[in-house]
Amino acid sequence: MEANGRAGRDENVKITAQLLKLKTGQFDLESILFLKLKNIGICNLGCIGDCVNLERLDLSGNDISNLTPLSSLKLLTVLNLSANRISNLDPLNSCENLQNLNLSGNLISSVDALRSLSELKNLETIRLKDTICNFSNPVCMNTSYRSAMLEIFPKIKVLDGERISGRGSDLYRLCKDMDASLKEMCSSGPVGELPGPKKWVEDSYWELKPMWKTQSDEAVEHFYNILKECRELNNKAADVIAKAERRLILK
Repeated sequence: MEANGRAGRDENVKITAQLLKLKTGQFDLESILFLKLKNIGICNLGCIGDCVNLERLDLSGNDISNLTPLSSLKLLTVLNLSANRISNLDPLNSCENLQNLNLSGNLISSVDALRSLSELKNLETIRLKDTICNFSNPVCMNTSYRSAMLEIFPKIKVLDGERISGRGSDLYRLCKDMDASLKEMCSSGPVGELPGPKKWVEDSYWELKPMWKTQSDEAVEHFYNILKECRELNNKAADVIAKAERRLILK
C-alpha cells in the first residue's frame, strides 16, 4: 500500500539474527535496547523475541499481521506498529511494561479486539488514528469509539494524540479550542491565511534514542512547549482580529 509507505521496497522480509546484527551492529541480540525497522517489507517477525532487553521498537510501515514473537519482550516500553496489517493484539498483553503504543493504520475492527490490552497497567499513550498521516482503523468509525476506549483504558493519559488526563490536559484543550476559533474566524472572510495546526506528536517522537532526561524534566519541558504554543495562538488571534478591524474601518 503506497499510502502507508510500502511502495518501492523489498517485500516478504523475515527478521533474522543476521538482519538484526546488520541493522544494529550488535552481535549479541540481548544487547539490543533500541531498534528501528520501518518500511522494509517485514511480514514475519522471526527471532525478534530473542531481543529480550529491547525497550523501544519501531516496526511501522511493514506488512506484519502476526505479533506472537513480541510476547517475550517484557521490558518493551515504546512500540510503533503503525501502517501494518494487524487485527489481533493478544500477544501484546504480555508486554507488561508497555507505556506507549501506536497502532494507527491497521485492521483493528472492533473495540473487543483491544480488551486484551486492558491488563497493561503502565500503558499511558495509545494511538489508533493519526490525522496527520491519514492513518486509522475500522474501529475508529464507531460512534462510541472514544467512550469505549476510555472505559477500557481508564488510566490512559493520551488517546490519538489528545491529552486526556495528567499535566497539560487543560492546556491542550485550550489550544484546541483556540485553534478551532481561529479556523472559524478565517473561514468567515478573507482576512489572511494562517499556517496549519502544529502536530501534537512531532516527527522525532518515534525516533529510537536513549531517554537521557528524567520524567520530571520532560514534564516541565512539555509544559513550557504547550505554553509557547498558547502564546503563538494568542498572537495569531490578535493579528487576525487587527486585520479584520482594519478592513472594517476601510469599508
